[in-house]
Amino acid sequence: MASPEFAAFLNTLRSRPAPTGLSIAELRQRFSTLAAQFVPDPDLQFVPVDADGVAAEWCVPPDVESHGVLFFLHGGGYCIASVRDYREFVGRLAKATRCRVLSVEYRLAPEHPFPAALNDAIRAYRWLRASDHRQSIVVGGDSAGGGLSMALLISLRDAEEPPPCGAFLISPSTDLAKEGVSMQSRAAVDPIITPETTLRYAKAYAGERSVREPLISPLYADLGNLPPLFILVGDSERLLDDSRRLADRAREADTQVTIEVWDEMIHIWPFFASLLPEGRAAIRRVAEFVGDRLEAARN
Repeated sequence: MASPEFAAFLNTLRSRPAPTGLSIAELRQRFSTLAAQFVPDPDLQFVPVDADGVAAEWCVPPDVESHGVLFFLHGGGYCIASVRDYREFVGRLAKATRCRVLSVEYRLAPEHPFPAALNDAIRAYRWLRASDHRQSIVVGGDSAGGGLSMALLISLRDAEEPPPCGAFLISPSTDLAKEGVSMQSRAAVDPIITPETTLRYAKAYAGERSVREPLISPLYADLGNLPPLFILVGDSERLLDDSRRLADRAREADTQVTIEVWDEMIHIWPFFASLLPEGRAAIRRVAEFVGDRLEAARN
């Protein structure tokens, strides 16, 4: 059963007006205003860096270990959100894993449609890999950042480049065609994802391309020969089937995948960990996966 904190938060979300008719600029400001409520711990260091022409930011926890780093891609439908908006969440990941986190400020649509975000992710990853070959890397992201993480893994495999040792995906958006059954079956319980906004983001990101292109919607890609995946998704989110179908197809392709469907949880609930015990528990699960993958890379 969900916590009282989650029930109260859910009521707050449902009392907010739907983002109907807002411009992309207004949607960006709406999310930034929400994210500004979550302040990162003062003992974290945030250091801007130029990752071979891609803006990024290191988050360094006070008790960092040197054997691994996280490469993080934030959510926001490829159209909204920023590294700054995700500082508190990234800080929690850094502390839980005791790893430095490189958070990437990839370019956003509609100003920069596909493949801009993917090109930025690839370039920043190559920069990170080249900067220290001894480091083990775990890739991760939430929502669109989860889909972008998958596109990055596929691109690295196809280019025969060294992959990360694993990837964590939180409520990943993997089907920009939005054809999962859960888009309808979870309509009454999802207070975050609306068809109008998510389809608008998808079309803005795809631009003139098909939303079913494999690097735009990784659900339609060949998912073989990828590093181990860890997927966290809520049972109450419209994008539930983006995760379930991705896990099924990855298993069929003999890629190692673990998927956890959390009862009653909504889209990207770990982002709200400062309010929700379920969010903090989910981050601990991510940290366990990261620890396991870094340990495996050392052996």
